[in-house]
Amino acid sequence: MKVPQMIAAEFRRLFSTRMSVIALIALVAVPVLYGGLYLWANQDPYAKLNEVPVALVVEDEGTPATEDSAARNVGDEVADELIADGAFDWHLLSADEAAAELADSSVDFVITLPADFSDALASIQTDEPRQAQIVLETSDANSYLAGTIGEQAVERIRTTVAEQVGREAASLLLDSISTIRSGIVDAADGAQQLVDGSRTAVDGAGQLGTGASALADGNAQLATGTQQLADGSATLADGARQVADGNAQLAASADRVGSVVGDAAAAVPEARAEIAARLAAAGVDQATIDDALARLDPLGDDIAAGNARVQEVVGQIDRLAAGSAQVADGSATLAQGARAAADGASAAASGAATLRDGIGTLGTGLGDLADGTETLRSGLASAAVEIPDSDQATRDAQAKTIADPVSLETDALTEAGNYGAGLAPFFAALAGWIGIYALFLIVKPVSRRAVTALHSPIRVTLAGWLTPGILGAVQMVGLFTVLAVTLGFPMAHPLGTLGVMVLASATYAAIILALNVWLGSVGQFLGLVLMVLQLVTAGGTFPWQTLPAPLAALHHVLPMGYVVDMMRQVMYGGDLGRAGLDALVLGGWLLGALAIAAIGVTRMTHFRTLRDLQPSLIG
Repeated sequence: MKVPQMIAAEFRRLFSTRMSVIALIALVAVPVLYGGLYLWANQDPYAKLNEVPVALVVEDEGTPATEDSAARNVGDEVADELIADGAFDWHLLSADEAAAELADSSVDFVITLPADFSDALASIQTDEPRQAQIVLETSDANSYLAGTIGEQAVERIRTTVAEQVGREAASLLLDSISTIRSGIVDAADGAQQLVDGSRTAVDGAGQLGTGASALADGNAQLATGTQQLADGSATLADGARQVADGNAQLAASADRVGSVVGDAAAAVPEARAEIAARLAAAGVDQATIDDALARLDPLGDDIAAGNARVQEVVGQIDRLAAGSAQVADGSATLAQGARAAADGASAAASGAATLRDGIGTLGTGLGDLADGTETLRSGLASAAVEIPDSDQATRDAQAKTIADPVSLETDALTEAGNYGAGLAPFFAALAGWIGIYALFLIVKPVSRRAVTALHSPIRVTLAGWLTPGILGAVQMVGLFTVLAVTLGFPMAHPLGTLGVMVLASATYAAIILALNVWLGSVGQFLGLVLMVLQLVTAGGTFPWQTLPAPLAALHHVLPMGYVVDMMRQVMYGGDLGRAGLDALVLGGWLLGALAIAAIGVTRMTHFRTLRDLQPSLIG
């Protein structure tokens, strides 16, 4: 009996009755149903998030209006944006309503914007800034993944709000910087004017210093002259006083002379009368007497005339004495004034010298001021240059960039297309094992008649492998059709993907055949154990590097991990060389399993044990 005949005989057995046909069809459909339904259900779950019920609680009390800003409620703004976006099925509820709906699974998670949400965001402009909070409440009793999705949603909300607040804060900062720049430019212009004024003041101080020096010199000369005037005035006053004293003595003497002369003039009539009387008494005749008296009359006239001249002279001397006294008094007053003038001139000279020195100091200070204002002007001008002179549009763009400085640009070397396509390699590989495992529930691993009649282990082994192998290929064609046509998963190399699936199914068939040949029903059970091990070690969902060390070691040994990797390469357009290496590993498993199965069949042709005569525990 040849291999095709043995395969045909097994197929006749499988199609011998209606129930056997139904059973075969059902088992062939297992991987199609398993892989197809699971990947259909998870084809693109993120596109259905808008149907996930989420409670949104807005307790934000907002911020009141101020002189610089209007009243604002950021919580309401965020809620409006979320509802308009429609990423989830938002339910705007109170805190109590949200808690009740989360408890009875009416919503998957709750997002709360607290009462101080707006106030905390506005605190960035105060001396006590603090973070605003977004509260996420989940219940793993509803869905663990829903909680994970909730965390992602809250992070997106946080990022959006942070970007908005950061943009507003940056815009305020940039506007303030622009205002500061304008002020610095104005200050630089003012500093330039101050520099010019300082230079002018320095020149004026120089001229003032020259004038002050001349004034100091003139006041010094004036002080010397007034001192000399004071000394001369004092000498004049002393001389005038001596003259006045002499004139006073002369006036006194003149008065005495005038008095004597006056007395003499007054005594002439009395003397004439006395003479006349005595002459008469002596008996001188009247004529003689008259002659004698006549001779005395000129003397009296001379005495009277002299008295008049003396009195005139005395008057002049009195007037001279009086004038000398006035001159002495005036000279004394002049001496006092000259002294005062000398003191004032000396003080003026000292003040002028002080003024001259002060103006010199002022000139030096003004020079320092001019240098300092020049430094100030230069610094302000440099500062103005360092601050960009931007318009409002530029500042808005800068604020947007500051708030969100890094954009994410994804460049996929290979791309699955959607979530379901991303899981397809793993579930197709797993479905292939499940399908082969199910087929071995009704397919006989080897024909005991052929073992007894042929004594050809290789042909018996090939016939025992090709029968499930052909049925497994049918399963993979059906599953491939569902993936490529029904679900429309993109495939870079469709035929290569189908070839990988068929190769994987054939390898699985060889492994489970070997287990059945050597261990019978126990081997069939070990096939289930191997499926479980490969379920967790294949790296179909999370990267295999996240596995515990013992399981990570199995990833490099068991075949399903290589199937998943090879299918990813051909399905997503990855490294075909790497896929070729994976195919070599699978080929090694295939040939190794067939060799082990052939050895088992050889043992069966030469030896029979009690286990061979016992019925299978599975059937």
